[in-house]
Amino acid sequence: MKKIIIATTVLAASFAFANPYAKCVACHGANGEKVALGKSKIIKDMTKADFVAALKGYKDGTYGGPQKALMVGQVKDMDEATMNAIADLIIK
Repeated sequence: MKKIIIATTVLAASFAFANPYAKCVACHGANGEKVALGKSKIIKDMTKADFVAALKGYKDGTYGGPQKALMVGQVKDMDEATMNAIADLIIK
């Protein structure tokens, strides 16, 4: 049983590492098409510059509305390269 739990944990961590957007999907949708928790902007419709600026703003506390506290936790360990990688995945 322990081996299954460890394997599952490693697999989930590997997926999250390979896809930096993985932790965003639950609220924002697979393609950034959802209004997260009924309160956010649709992120696929943002420009890459605005999206990255928003993530940086959440991280430094200068941006955010109703979900600010939730988003601060999501971006606290994110670097700019990861922010840009996520933008490249979802914003066309």
